[in-house]
Amino acid sequence: MRASRALAVVLATGAAIGLAAPMAAATNGPVDVDVSPSDVHQGATLRITARGCGHGGRVTSNAFSEVHLSAGDGTNFATARVHDHATPGNYNLAVKCNDNDRVATRSFTVLEGRGADGGLGGAAGPSETEMAVGVSLVGTAAIGGALFVARRRRQDVRV
Repeated sequence: MRASRALAVVLATGAAIGLAAPMAAATNGPVDVDVSPSDVHQGATLRITARGCGHGGRVTSNAFSEVHLSAGDGTNFATARVHDHATPGNYNLAVKCNDNDRVATRSFTVLEGRGADGGLGGAAGPSETEMAVGVSLVGTAAIGGALFVARRRRQDVRV
């Protein structure tokens, strides 16, 4: 009789643990969603963190293409690149876990693009001095070419 009682206790304990495991693995959905930085320029990247998505998830917004959250029991991460053509202004993003239908949203701001930090980049036209030097060089080359061709013709006629 003792063996059957011990077996019953072991089976009941195993059943309790087996039924509790799926509930422990289930999540309540995305919580503590954070966007860094909250103000981002066009073409720059955002780092999205969330908790509660044990099996990963996805992040969507009009400002960037869909990205996927990393899986894990702790904090989940995703990196999104804002479209170069995103209109500056306020945007929302939505975080949805793969194992839950709950959605969490956060807002962020897209700022006008900064452009390249590489000098003037052709934004400034040539100055009057640069134009005068260029015209004189082109004129000198044209005169020199004409003299060369005329001189060569004279030599061809003599032969």
